[in-house]
Amino acid sequence: MLLETKEHKVSNEVVARSSAGQAAKAGTTDDVHVYFCFFSRRPSLQALRVEEEFCGEFIETAGNGSCSFTEANSEGGGRFFVAMEGSVVFPLLLSMMGGVSTGLGGLLVVLQPRPSLKMLGTLQGLAAGMMLSLSFLDLMHNATNAIGFSRANLWFFAGVISIAIIVTFIPEPTLSLSEKASFKAKDDKAGDKPLLKRQRKQVWLSGIVTALGISLHNFPEGMAIFLGSVKGVRIGVGLALAIGLHNIPEGVAVALPVYFATESKWEGFKLAFISGLAEPLGVILVAYLFPSSLSPDTLEGLLGAVGGVMAFITLREMLPLSLEYAGRGQSVAAVFVGMAIMSVSLELLARNLPHETTV
Repeated sequence: MLLETKEHKVSNEVVARSSAGQAAKAGTTDDVHVYFCFFSRRPSLQALRVEEEFCGEFIETAGNGSCSFTEANSEGGGRFFVAMEGSVVFPLLLSMMGGVSTGLGGLLVVLQPRPSLKMLGTLQGLAAGMMLSLSFLDLMHNATNAIGFSRANLWFFAGVISIAIIVTFIPEPTLSLSEKASFKAKDDKAGDKPLLKRQRKQVWLSGIVTALGISLHNFPEGMAIFLGSVKGVRIGVGLALAIGLHNIPEGVAVALPVYFATESKWEGFKLAFISGLAEPLGVILVAYLFPSSLSPDTLEGLLGAVGGVMAFITLREMLPLSLEYAGRGQSVAAVFVGMAIMSVSLELLARNLPHETTV
């Protein structure tokens, strides 16, 4: 996948290093245009291509790791385009946080079969704040600056409409009142055994449906993480953190009914973890099915659409659940704490990644 990012003014000496320590130096002319290529289809081949018409060089470096732009300083002031090159490994690792977080929700059921709904609501509130901060203060802000207010909003609402259509057919699964009542029935020893058996079967089926629904919902989340990672480490990590926190209550929603139905904590944890693996599958899908090249404007537009998707999920699913489980006061506080956490995290990442382009 070849990606061209925004044009930057830098010096006329470019140094690129692969994770294996290999280095390639290119460009000593006064006016150099450099394309640092991203090949997701051929992760074993790393290439740094300098346009012949500007400096007459073509450099390839082979390696299994990803390359990164590390330094550009010398006398002079060339102009070049930079797109960081590497494999799909990094966004794949980030998306695995989603699977691990969903599994962590299942682990809560293993350690505490009746986790506090107030705690789950607070987690949803934190995740909602992180999502809103990332969507409006970063993704949409950058898209507006890059492609203009009107185009950025068109992309944003295209994302909103797309995810709205998806959730119309695949509603977000949550821990329903019937499931809560079933757990209460489990605790009450004096119950009708045939009725309890029917309840177990119904709740087991609801757990399977919940796992399938969460898996389908995690596909677009994986795609969002990939697109964010293409733009930069900062965006990719921010999305992964927010989505990962959001996935913990989803893991509980899968594991609780399965545990009730099977009386096996391991089965509940296993299904919760497996349902989270759809996120890295979403990364693989978007990495290998996307067009062979993306322009800077298209990338910014897609990230604006990701902002719309995240905002819709937050306002439709996460905030209502947070209000229901944690109450209005604690939920609102959690949202603003989540926004603050995301803002500080993005700032720290930006300071530690001064030359960030893409992954």
